[in-house]
Amino acid sequence: MKFIYPAVASLVASAAVVAAAAFATPAQADTGVEVFLGALDHYRLGDIDPATAVRVGQSVCPMLAEPGQNAVDVAARVADELGRPLGPATMFTGLAIQIFCPQAVVALTDGQPFSFFGQ
Repeated sequence: MKFIYPAVASLVASAAVVAAAAFATPAQADTGVEVFLGALDHYRLGDIDPATAVRVGQSVCPMLAEPGQNAVDVAARVADELGRPLGPATMFTGLAIQIFCPQAVVALTDGQPFSFFGQ
């Protein structure tokens, strides 16, 4: 996978790694919704309606798994969904990837296509 905007892709991957370190949760944690909302609040994105944030956040992984999609495309779609600039939407996307589909972090950093089904 070749990123057209390597700086944005790098930011998404960096945000995911930072979120992993900052918001590591115990194994008994819920689906990640509380962690996700807490992370958004921590990064000053907590003014997004929680229901909208969760809906859009949980849609990131399926969008990323679509053929031909990459983190840049997903962040742009998130920006449209949330009505936010690309910068905050990129942070939102990175947090969503880390919390809702952490298996994608390795695929993104290795430049491999992401799939829920493994390859």
